[in-house]
Amino acid sequence: MANGQERGGVQAAKKVSLVRPLIFLFLLIAVIVAVRAFHLQDYVEEQRLRRFIASFGIWGPIIYLTVWTLAPALFLPGLPITLAGGVLFGPFWGVVYTGLGATLGATLAFLVARYLAREWVSAQLAGTKLSSLDDKVAQHGWKIVAFTRLIPVFPYFLLNYAFGLTRISLGAYVIATFFAMLPWTVAFVYFSSHILDIIQGKLSPGFVIGVILVALVSLIPVIYKKIKARQGGPLDL
Repeated sequence: MANGQERGGVQAAKKVSLVRPLIFLFLLIAVIVAVRAFHLQDYVEEQRLRRFIASFGIWGPIIYLTVWTLAPALFLPGLPITLAGGVLFGPFWGVVYTGLGATLGATLAFLVARYLAREWVSAQLAGTKLSSLDDKVAQHGWKIVAFTRLIPVFPYFLLNYAFGLTRISLGAYVIATFFAMLPWTVAFVYFSSHILDIIQGKLSPGFVIGVILVALVSLIPVIYKKIKARQGGPLDL
């Protein structure tokens, strides 16, 4: 029985590890086709686009952070916003703004679930594996937050609400969320910060490194599951 559960966990992790690269590939192909079809190459030139964003001054980052803060609470997908962060702000500030924005968004959803919509969230999670999240938090504390961020088996926005129903402190939740999401943030933002190269028809070293980073973080769930399966008693939901 335990072996069957472990195999199921590994298979689930493998599926998750394949989903994001496939989404990336689909989005990339769609963007390249659109740019070529409408002859927009000049408008998506890296320096030109970032100078345009810089012309807004502090309002560019503020608008981006606002979108990220509201997105999880509104069940909007985070991947396109993350990609936009790398394209608009580059690898360094893209990571800073995306990491901060994603954490703010996760925190807002957490607070909504804890103080404003507890009954509604509890009803949405009833009968799912996330309904036992509070027991896992009581047993593992902040580690379960880090685990579910590094091994993204569950949708990002659902986790944010689900943790609001647990006994974890706000501080532990915020810190664990920020640092556990950082590997994914760095990989996605670095990748997207060089995505304009390939749209322009250039295979730059930065783009290749970005692809490698995305591939590496996508393997985290598979590697983790295999290690825990060998040790026995995996930390899982």
